[in-house]
Amino acid sequence: MKHDVADDAMDTVDARLAARLAGLRVEHGWSLWELAERSGISRSTLSRAERAEISPTASLLNRLCGVYGRTMSHLLSEVEAEPALLVRAAEQTVWEDRASGFVRRSVSPPHSGLRGELVEGRLAPGADIAYDRPPVPGLEQHIWVLEGALDVTAQDVRHQLDTGDCLRLRVWGPTRFRCPGPDAVRYVLAVVLP
Repeated sequence: MKHDVADDAMDTVDARLAARLAGLRVEHGWSLWELAERSGISRSTLSRAERAEISPTASLLNRLCGVYGRTMSHLLSEVEAEPALLVRAAEQTVWEDRASGFVRRSVSPPHSGLRGELVEGRLAPGADIAYDRPPVPGLEQHIWVLEGALDVTAQDVRHQLDTGDCLRLRVWGPTRFRCPGPDAVRYVLAVVLP
């Protein structure tokens, strides 16, 4: 059987993410029960995510980020090494939500003193990700489609984006990202803290 270095790197990120999630809960002084109440995520799922028995989905991470008052990029940056000013392609953290077909590359992760970040997103045809709330109310997002088509729903309005299109908005409520196909979509998400 061939050894896959990319899978090892993904497993390491998942293990560090699990440890950080457990650490955040402890820092807030919450039991699993209290976090479950605040996030709407079952205690068993939270426990399994904190022990790296499951790789959390994008929706689950988004709910936890909302409870902890951070963006997903900020949370993921906390499991990386010390951030550098120059972020080489080979050093950019890639996280995959295998269940939904979402791959997320932190191109320009959060950095102290900077309010913005860049994320590359890839969704497989038919992939559909719903976020029930923004991690930070009023979060500014710029979504630029590089290849393919992307449907984004925000404030109950559906926006159909094609290659080259850019959607700019502040996020106050639920959002949904869907790849209508027939091909995968690749896009840049610029996030700016309010």
